[in-house]
Amino acid sequence: MKTTKTLLLGVASAGALLLGFSAASAEELHIYAWADEVPQAVLDDFSKETGIEVTLDTFDSNESLIAKLEAGASGYDLIEPSQYAVQILAKKGLVENLDHAKLPNRANLSDVFQNISFDPGNKVSIPFIWGTTGFAYNSDCVKEPITSWKSLWDEQYKGRIYMLDNMLAAYIAGLQVNGFKANTTNPDEIAKATQSLIDQKPLLAGYNASNFADLVSSGEACIVEAWSGNVLQAIEENPKVHYVLPDEGGTMWVDGFSIPKGAKNTDAAYKFLNYVLQPEVAAKVTTLTKVASAVEKSKALLPKELAENTAVFPPADRLAKADFILDLGDAMKHYQDGWTKVKATE
Repeated sequence: MKTTKTLLLGVASAGALLLGFSAASAEELHIYAWADEVPQAVLDDFSKETGIEVTLDTFDSNESLIAKLEAGASGYDLIEPSQYAVQILAKKGLVENLDHAKLPNRANLSDVFQNISFDPGNKVSIPFIWGTTGFAYNSDCVKEPITSWKSLWDEQYKGRIYMLDNMLAAYIAGLQVNGFKANTTNPDEIAKATQSLIDQKPLLAGYNASNFADLVSSGEACIVEAWSGNVLQAIEENPKVHYVLPDEGGTMWVDGFSIPKGAKNTDAAYKFLNYVLQPEVAAKVTTLTKVASAVEKSKALLPKELAENTAVFPPADRLAKADFILDLGDAMKHYQDGWTKVKATE
């Protein structure tokens, strides 16, 4: 969820086999994914095993992904939209229906991810990883444990609070701090959340969706709104950093892979999907990214300290309170208008 980069991975032997497919050195695969969610080491392993040359470009918001595909400038074989973006792309006819006969390892997905609400039966997407949206704090300057979004409106931390520079992520806090659902389509509730975000502006050091984990780890920030996966390394390196799924609920998110319309290298795309759906590979992804996998059996392969980390795998009772943002339809205009007002406020 940060900057864009391209990684060209080496081509291995054309004789390698993967899941019954014959690798060919001429094969290519072009992936457009969230930054830091598809580890280079996993792509290297895939490339060595299959002989497929992989190019990875990254984006920092679902809106950027959707806009790029709508403009017709794709050139990608796999994309990694979050749950509500999957719905939008499917409605717009920008993703292909998946051929499950080419995805034998789909059976490795947890049952919940095979019948997920935004894409029942994985018609157009394969869940890859999941996490939550909450906040992180540094106990050097936050002396008592905090558990509520209200802390991000606390004047004692003025100038040392960062919100995610992401419209819907910011509205999660703005809505839930008022007792509303993060996926509301009620204009009055969105308006009240907008005012709460405007009222918060004088307390903020800024909006940040790139290095917020570094800011809270260094102590430059006391509290940051955060995606769970981005702060795990900071927590490992600095025991004073704590991640919280707030009392008001926070949200759960799912990032998965889809094949965009017009993809040229679909065989390579299916090979990659089957590859990352293997429990051993899924466990490696979680180990490297510190983000939970949608592959059920991968958790048993993780180091104990990671498998039991509540920032990666929240307690069931906390997770049950989390909202799940889906396509907000026409209500998106209210969010977009409100966000414009928030950003324009000095």
